[in-house]
Amino acid sequence: MSDNKTTVLTALKELFGDKDVAAVDRWVAADYRQHSSAAPDGPEGLRGLIGSLTDDVRHEVARVIAEGDLVAVHGVYYGFGPDPMVAFDLFRVADGKLAEHWDGLTPQVTKTVSGRSQVDGPAEASDLDKTDANRALVIEFAEKVLKGQDFSVLTDFVSTEQYDQHHPEIADGLDGLGAAVAAWAEQGKNVVYGTVHRVIAEGNFVLVVGEGEFDGPVAYWDLFRVADGKIVEHWDIVPAIPDTLPHDNGLF
Repeated sequence: MSDNKTTVLTALKELFGDKDVAAVDRWVAADYRQHSSAAPDGPEGLRGLIGSLTDDVRHEVARVIAEGDLVAVHGVYYGFGPDPMVAFDLFRVADGKLAEHWDGLTPQVTKTVSGRSQVDGPAEASDLDKTDANRALVIEFAEKVLKGQDFSVLTDFVSTEQYDQHHPEIADGLDGLGAAVAAWAEQGKNVVYGTVHRVIAEGNFVLVVGEGEFDGPVAYWDLFRVADGKIVEHWDIVPAIPDTLPHDNGLF
C-alpha cells in the first residue's frame, strides 16, 4: 500500500472511527482546503465536525485507489442520519498530511435493480501496468458517450459480455443501461454530462468526477472497472449540487 493510501486510511480511522479531535493536528495540513458541503474550510472546520460526532458514527472502506498525490476512498458512513451514506472521498495529500478534500454522498439503498449493493464487488486494484491505457479508454468514453451522447460507439468502450451494475436503478448489461436511460427520459430526467473535473486511475479502476444535469444540477462520481480493454463494472453517486456551501472553495 502506498504511503498516501496509508496516510488517508489512518486519518479516516482516527477521525471517524476513534472520533479523535487531536488527529486533526496529526493528519491535517494547516492550509487544509475543504470542498465538501458538510464542513467549513480549514482544520478548524474539520475539528468542529469531528467534535460533533456521536458514538454511533463509523466509516467502512470498500475500496481505495490512488494516483500521484490523490487518494479516492469508496465506502459507507453510518450514523450521520437515519440511513447509511454511500460516499466517495477524494483527498490530496502533501508532505504526509491531508491537504484538500472533495466528496460525494448519497443515501444507501437496500434493494437495487441488479441485486448488487452500491459498494460490493472487487476491491483490490490489479493490472497496474495498464493504468495509462485504462485511463485513456475511460476518458474517451466520457467525452464521446457521457458528454457527447453518442451511443453508437458504446460497445467500443463497454463490454457486451459483462457489465456489472451498482447504480440502484440500473440492471446489469447494456440492455439494463438502455432501459434505465429510456425510463429516465420518459420521466423528464435526461442525463446531461457537462464538465469532467478529475480522473483518477489505478490499474483496472478509473474514477471520473464531473458535473451536469439530472433532474437538476448534480455532481457525477463514476467509478469504472476495466478488463481486457473494456469497461465491465460501474459504481456511482449522483448527489444534487447544493445552493450554498459552508466555504468559498466550490464543490469541485
